[in-house]
Amino acid sequence: MIDTTHPKRPTDDRRAEIARAARALIVEKGFEGLRTRDIADRVGINVATLHYHVPTKEALIELVAESLRAEFMQQSIDRPRAHLSARERLDLEFVDFRELAETQSDVMRVFSEFTERGRRDERIAAVMTPMRDHWRAILSRILTEGVTDNVFRADMDVEAMANMIMASMVGFFRVGGTLENLDRLVAELQRAIRNPALEPADLSKSAKPPRHRGGKVSKE
Repeated sequence: MIDTTHPKRPTDDRRAEIARAARALIVEKGFEGLRTRDIADRVGINVATLHYHVPTKEALIELVAESLRAEFMQQSIDRPRAHLSARERLDLEFVDFRELAETQSDVMRVFSEFTERGRRDERIAAVMTPMRDHWRAILSRILTEGVTDNVFRADMDVEAMANMIMASMVGFFRVGGTLENLDRLVAELQRAIRNPALEPADLSKSAKPPRHRGGKVSKE
């Protein structure tokens, strides 16, 4: 969880600005085109001040990764889900993806960029691997519970399905698809996950992911 016991410091705000600027530049120019001077100019500080907050490229990578983790954690705080069923929690995972696509596409696009670069850059792999492992573990727990509850396919390969969801979401944000295409992708994933033996009335409840509106989640 995000630690809220300590007041936010000015340096926290400045680091957040640096992270947002770096994310925007990665989206625009890719990781190869990321330059410290461009980040400093976008934040409105000099390079020396930037280096005070992120003295190395590794520190910058970690700061950007921290900002991604914070965005993901905030969604869980905004929409608590521990008390929900497996199907409802999986629905909220898809709601989270859609919200990011609609309001903060840079978060998942940078996550996608880092994932790809992590295949050949050990510095990025070092910060991305724990994040991906954590995400996979969350999905695997949800899928396993859903299989146990008989709402997901009994013959599902849980690890393979978790990887499929992750690859689908990362790939979607990498190509910058439309919201309509994201909804179609989610619908296909849900059809592949749910238990086909359920009654039609039960299937219709999960045929479409809930939408997020003003802090509340509703089924349309």
